[in-house]
Amino acid sequence: MRFLFAILFLLSAVCVHAQTAVARPMKVAVFAPVYLDSVFAGNDYKLSKTATLPRYILPGLDFYDGVMLAIDSLNKEKAQVEVLFYDTKSETGLAQQLSDTSMQDVALIIASFSNKEEIRPVADFALSKKILLLSATYPNDGGVSANPFLVLLNPTLTAHIEGLYKYVKRSYPTQTITWFRKSGEAEDQIETLFTAQQKKAAGPQLKLRSVTLSENFSENDVLANLDSNRQNIVVCGSLNEAFGSSLTKALSSSQSYRVLAIGMPTWDGVRDMSKNLEVVYSTPYHFPRTEKQGILLAEKYKSKYAGRATDMVFKGFESMYHFTKLLLKYGNALPAHLSDKEFKLFNEFDIQAVKSSTDPAVTDYLENKKLYFIRKKDGAVRTIN
Repeated sequence: MRFLFAILFLLSAVCVHAQTAVARPMKVAVFAPVYLDSVFAGNDYKLSKTATLPRYILPGLDFYDGVMLAIDSLNKEKAQVEVLFYDTKSETGLAQQLSDTSMQDVALIIASFSNKEEIRPVADFALSKKILLLSATYPNDGGVSANPFLVLLNPTLTAHIEGLYKYVKRSYPTQTITWFRKSGEAEDQIETLFTAQQKKAAGPQLKLRSVTLSENFSENDVLANLDSNRQNIVVCGSLNEAFGSSLTKALSSSQSYRVLAIGMPTWDGVRDMSKNLEVVYSTPYHFPRTEKQGILLAEKYKSKYAGRATDMVFKGFESMYHFTKLLLKYGNALPAHLSDKEFKLFNEFDIQAVKSSTDPAVTDYLENKKLYFIRKKDGAVRTIN
């Protein structure tokens, strides 16, 4: 019932005015994949009233729900803002949506992209209008270059590897780092990015030992590369969740070895990797659900939708509320204040320019470089500064 209610509510809320005011409100456009045309034919609901929505719809819908909860909060504050919502999976298409007359005086765009092909047309529009496009959830630049108006709040793999190297170098500068990987182009890229950081870094080099495991590796294949007489620092050099899961299972199979397993950002969504094993991974988003703001948002969501707020709900809420508040305060000067901690809800942002590899004077895009390292052990979760 929650999903049907949310969809019906969405149909009536494509354009939202946070508050009528004498002054002209700022316009914020939100793009997210909610697949309305897959669920409705006009106003007729296509699916059975007892059926749950297809899983591919849920992330975009959750993001939208978070945005709507943020609008509720902005309404209560009598914020001078008008919000336009566009479904990126609409049959209308992005080109027609971007040519909508309402888009011509938008002051900020917030997007939850679902693939890199969606990024360029919206980024090109933002560049032509000289307005910021905040890509809130998709960790890819979409091949965009020379566009200082594209902001990646969810950083790229390169940024994660840069942060991973700094974390390992700071925390374990003299210990041997065992790098487990499988064969593959993606794994080659990850290892190349890491070793590139090694070459650029000043001071002593890390003691890095790379081990490529076969397709059907065994626990013994992993344990043979560990030392029972010391703590083993292990890095998983693959984004593949199945590989990561198999690796952590092998690492925790024997109590004779003390292991710290450091993983990729894809480990953020995997729940069972910390059984009998201490794991660390990087994430740009950390939503403490036991602190005041997290409790309040979870309760607000549960009251409205009778469910548990996912991370996508939190992302939608934070990106809409935090950056709209900054927009209302700074207006056209917002690009200089993207990293401000004012109006902080859950996460800090460190927005930096990513320069062109061929011309250091050119900014390809802006990117959030702030990463949180999450440590999990025996069911306990904490953030490492």
